[in-house]
Amino acid sequence: MKINIYYGGRGLIDDPTLFVINKMQSVLEELHVEVERFNLYEQKNSITTLPQSLKTADGIILATTVEWHGIGGFMTQFLDACWLYGDKEKISKIYMCPIVMSTTYGEREGKLDLTVAWEILGGLPCSGICGYIAETSVFERSENYNTIIEKKAENMYRTINQKLESLPASNQAVKKMVSFTKTMDLTPQESEQLSVYASDDSYVRTQKEDLQELTSMFRDMMGYEEEGSDSREEYIKEFKEHFTPQSGINAVYRLNIEGKKKPLIIEINGPRNEYYYGNVEESDVDISISKETLDDIVYARMTFQRAFMGGLIKIKGDFKILRALDLLFTFMEDGQYV
Repeated sequence: MKINIYYGGRGLIDDPTLFVINKMQSVLEELHVEVERFNLYEQKNSITTLPQSLKTADGIILATTVEWHGIGGFMTQFLDACWLYGDKEKISKIYMCPIVMSTTYGEREGKLDLTVAWEILGGLPCSGICGYIAETSVFERSENYNTIIEKKAENMYRTINQKLESLPASNQAVKKMVSFTKTMDLTPQESEQLSVYASDDSYVRTQKEDLQELTSMFRDMMGYEEEGSDSREEYIKEFKEHFTPQSGINAVYRLNIEGKKKPLIIEINGPRNEYYYGNVEESDVDISISKETLDDIVYARMTFQRAFMGGLIKIKGDFKILRALDLLFTFMEDGQYV
């Protein structure tokens, strides 16, 4: 026989729930029961995969502490994962013993909440334990309390061993009539794999990035232009009109303008020059620039070099080739700013 313990508290030293499950675990192990414990606070990033661990269990203990209200977030996440990814056929054969200790108020409601949740999942309930314990030292001073815990562990063992049945619960009938969830036609193995992916933050992040890339690609394929057709010629006229050829300068500039889908490419080959929005495999200088800063440059309120020195643009590449931009494009009149 195997029993899994799922502890949904925060692992505090004076948590009374820890005393109870430690006591129950020792009693069950004396009865030659294999016991495996899962501390949900230690596995908070992989809670969605924990329903897989139910496959080898004959019974489980759901243990949590009411510190201010309700059964706590970790236990709720685990039950949600059981509903979304758990093997319902396997759950229908698993007995569950709820243990809820309270340091404030609400232990009875918490125990009932766990029982109802497990019954809605289709599982089998066992008699549980709940109580208000202000200090764990209470257990050490009371033999009667220890006896109650030991008897509960023995009753759970007996219930599972003899496969005792319980009377049908009304929430099962209500569930069949009105509680339908959207389901996918997945095998238990596929659901298990899905839960692994759902708990993998890097996988989820990669999927989001892939979706964004696909969205951008399809927009390009459909000829979608977010900025309007006129924006495809923006700044090109200004650069053409103010071009001053310089001997010995051959360079490719890529201007990544904030708000533009594609960079502005400027190709200089002696007296020849070409401008377009697109991309190139290699460029001599990559420039990241805002529209406001570029407006200041083309309207002679700023130079590329001053913008760079002022931290208004970022570049990658040869700084000497960047300085050549102010020679190639003379936006200023008689060397003066407007």
